[in-house]
Order: sequence, then structure tokens, then C-alpha cells
Amino acid sequence: MKLNKILVVDDEHLIRWSLEQNLKKQGYEVITAGTGEDALRLVREQQPDLVLQDIQLPGISGIEVLERIKEFDEEITVIMLTAHGGLETAVNAMRLGAYDYVSKPFNLDELSIIIRKALENSDLKQEVVRLRTETKKTAPNIIGSSRQTKYLLEVLEKVARSEASTVLVQGESGTGKELVAKWIHYSSNRAEKPFIAINCAAVPATLLESELFGHEKGAFTDAKATKKGLFELADGGTVFLDEIGDMEMGMQAKLLRFLEDRSFRRIGGGRVYTVDVRIISATNKDLQKSIEDKTFRNDLYYRLQVIPIFLTPLRERTEDIIALTNHFVEVYNRDFNKKVQGVSGVAERMMLDYSWPGNVRELKNVIERAIILGNDDTLQLEHLPHEIVTRASAQGGGTMSAFHLPPEGIDIEEVEKELIRQALEITEWNQSKAAKKLNLGIDAFRYRMKKFGYLK
Repeated sequence: MKLNKILVVDDEHLIRWSLEQNLKKQGYEVITAGTGEDALRLVREQQPDLVLQDIQLPGISGIEVLERIKEFDEEITVIMLTAHGGLETAVNAMRLGAYDYVSKPFNLDELSIIIRKALENSDLKQEVVRLRTETKKTAPNIIGSSRQTKYLLEVLEKVARSEASTVLVQGESGTGKELVAKWIHYSSNRAEKPFIAINCAAVPATLLESELFGHEKGAFTDAKATKKGLFELADGGTVFLDEIGDMEMGMQAKLLRFLEDRSFRRIGGGRVYTVDVRIISATNKDLQKSIEDKTFRNDLYYRLQVIPIFLTPLRERTEDIIALTNHFVEVYNRDFNKKVQGVSGVAERMMLDYSWPGNVRELKNVIERAIILGNDDTLQLEHLPHEIVTRASAQGGGTMSAFHLPPEGIDIEEVEKELIRQALEITEWNQSKAAKKLNLGIDAFRYRMKKFGYLK
């Protein structure tokens, strides 16, 4: 696990030493500097997560150091240390982008709380826009043996070699659009460069331009420092624009202009930047319909889908369900220290008959839940959410004609007990309605309720 790196800047050796020892005990990686010049050098070389710096420094002032740190990387969190007489300067530092200030002499416990909150705040900011800097540079696994999955892998191998072509990935929610984007990136010659993903639907339209193209200091009210955009940060790599169908029309025009020659200006700036990035976009919307509704540009659509990739929903490639299930069982066995060997025949049949409206993401969540809550070596019918069993039965026409007895056999009473329970749950324990769900008379249904302990 990567440790948060903190740069401590103070001209007093004792303060630097005390803070370094205390922060190291808390699990941080700590580097120190005694001057503003040394601090700026270490910021460029070490790129710390947080800078804890004195306002009063020899040579370059603490305020100037703050400004230059923010010009280098606006995302670095800075906390100022100030003597009691420097409160006005400290407040000014916060206007320039400092996260907070702490008065000397400071309480180490209180300072630790402020540092922890500052780093947590920084982590939250990175949830919407995620810069991928994994050390692992291999493509993620795409699991499945169906005809559709085999064809997809053949296409992806060709796409990865095409280098610069824009790619549009379309498919229902949960089909793995970001996984496909990562596969293309990490299987290409761009694998050593950044993979940056942004959810266009999660970023307000007023901020999306700044996120993509960056801005100059003073470009708008809150632009306290120069900020590089994602296209600039990803130079040489890949930018993944998820939920592209939700992009506002004005922003679509600016993206189209960028796609022409990969050139742009930061907001408020005059200099033209040119970058080498591959654009992979994705959506679960019908963009053709969006074009008809005049919510998506026709010219942008054709520019994005130089290489179109359509992901098949899980219900249309049922051969992949068991392979994916076994994969997720293996993953969550490792994560939760379990030793589940597989899925029972009855549970497997229900999973194959279910339509999986949430696709692979839903399957993954179901297996995670089953592994956490189950205590058996095998995932059983009772470990599956009741909607899978009831909907799978309904999708089979309300009969068990699609059911096949597994080689290991089943405990018929356990199946009957489970069906009685689920019928009661989905009808909110209305016995008449539950009996009808199972095509039983009310007396026969109540007999089974007593048999299995549901009725005293």
C-alpha cells in the first residue's frame, strides 16, 4: 500500500525533526526542507501529497512558495504554519489555495487530525476524476468463452495496435465498458503512459471544460492557480470519457474542435498546446436517438466512433456466466479469506435462467454478497438474492420445464422450503397470494408452511 508523502518545510531544525518523527510514527513518508528553494525542488522531484510549511522562511517567502507550488500542481494540499502574529498572512494564504493554517506553538494531536482530514479531502476529490498510475502495466482479464467474447478479444487486439484511432464503446450499464478501455490502453504501446478516466455525467458542465483543458491563474473567480487539464496530464496515454452521451452540447463543440488536431488552449490562456492522446469514449445511451432528439452532435458522433465497439449484454452470452462466476469466486475467496469451491447445481441453473439486467456488475455483486454471507464450501440456492430465483422461474414461463437435475442431485425438500419462503417474502406474507405464486391450494400451502416451520 502506497504511503502518503508529506513535505515538512521549516527553517528551525528542531521543529522539522519533531514533526518528521511524529508523522513517521503515524505511517507517513516524510521529507523535509529548511528553505523555500529546497521545498520547491523537492515538490518537483518528489511530488508530495501534502506540504506542511512555515509562512516565515529565509529567502523566498512562504506565500511565494505556496503560489509556486500551486502553479506546479494545484492538487497538492498545503497547510501553513504561522506564529500568532501572522494570522492575517495565514488567511491570505488560504485565499491563495492553502487548505488550512495552524498557529505555533501547535498541538501535535490536533495537527494530526487536520492532516488526516486534508488527505481524506484530497482522496475524495480524486474519486470523480481518476488518474491511473498503477504499477501493473498489463491488460485486465476479459473472462468468457462465448462466441461474442472471443470475437470481442479479436477486435480489441486489432484496436490496441491502431494507436491513435478514437474508439466508441457502447453497451448497457454493467457490461464492462471501462474494462474494455483499460484493456485497449494496457495492450498498446501507450501502456507506460497515463490512463485517465472521467465520468462526464458526474462533473457539472461548468467544470468539465476546466477538467479537460485546464485553466490559467485568474481565468475565473476560483482559479487561484494554473491547473493542467486531463488531456495535458495524459499526454502520450489515453483519456477515457465515460457517459459521453450526457455531455452538454456546448462542450461537445469544444471536444470536436480538440479531436481535429489534438490542440487546445487552457481557459483564460493564449498559448496553444498540442498533445498525443488517444480518446476512448463510452455510453449506454442510443446516440442515434440522441442525434434525432438534437441532444448529441451528429459530427461528433462520427468523429468518436472511428472504431465502434458494441458490448453484448450478459443475457445474450450465457456461456460466460459460469466462467465469470468462477472468476469472482476466486477473487472474493482471496479478498475475504474464504474457501468456496464453486456453485451448486440448483443455484447454477437459476443463475443461467436469470436475465441479469445489471449485467456483469450485478453478477459480481451477487457473488461478493454470497461469499460474505455464506458459510458452506459451495454456494447454495439460499445464498442467492430471492429476486434471481423468482425472476428466473418467471422468465421460464412460470414452470420448471427449463430445470435440469444436476449430476450430484438435490435435496428436494430444501428447494421446496426455499420456494415457500420466497413466495411469502415477495407477497409480504399474504398466504393466499403466495399459494397462487406456486400454483398450490391454500390448504396445501399451509400444510407446507407448518412442515417447514413457517406456521405454528
